[in-house]
Amino acid sequence: MAILSTTNLKKIYGNGENAVHALDGVTLSIEPGEFTAIIGTSGSGKSTLLHMLGGLDRPTSGSVTVDGKDIFSLKDEALTIFRRRKIGFVFQNYNLVPVLNVYENIVLPIQLDGNEPDAAYIDNIIETLGLSEKLSNLPNNLSGGQQQRVAIARAIASKPAIILADEPTGNLDSKTSQDVLGLLKLTSKKFSQTIVMITHNEEIAQLADRIIRIEDGKIVTRENM
Repeated sequence: MAILSTTNLKKIYGNGENAVHALDGVTLSIEPGEFTAIIGTSGSGKSTLLHMLGGLDRPTSGSVTVDGKDIFSLKDEALTIFRRRKIGFVFQNYNLVPVLNVYENIVLPIQLDGNEPDAAYIDNIIETLGLSEKLSNLPNNLSGGQQQRVAIARAIASKPAIILADEPTGNLDSKTSQDVLGLLKLTSKKFSQTIVMITHNEEIAQLADRIIRIEDGKIVTRENM
């Protein structure tokens, strides 16, 4: 059974002659544990699609099902809670809280949900991502690659069903990009996470299990690696 699926997903901005079809009938299905890259040029609709998959924006029509739940059947507050528990986000700009240290950033989503972190699980993530020596550092004392590793740790700390990565290597040099993506792929296997990553970088996309290409709001090709 698919962990994530969409049916005829559409997002239209504006009306009449000025209407922009950012998504134009996207239907896709992603299996548990799969690492999928969604690739497309700027303006192709890939970021809009990721926002829909993560429940960050509501579609004009169509549905998104995450772990068996039609997420847009939920009201805003319930959707926020569902998103925090089921979906981890890794952003291009890291989105770390500057006044919190590395450990505090990692466990923040868990604490926002009123839960205690699973100490052994968190320690395993920290060790896997090579962050053991950086736990007391603030984000501005880390390199870009280290900050992105913290963002990955935060995304998987709450044991979500899906990780959504938005151009996760966009601010990194090529070697660091390869390192970060290698770690993302490693953690997905080790902690049974499903990953959907958007990128415009063909080389980075090759690390995924499957590539979906999107143009003008439509899926044009799907290929297994």
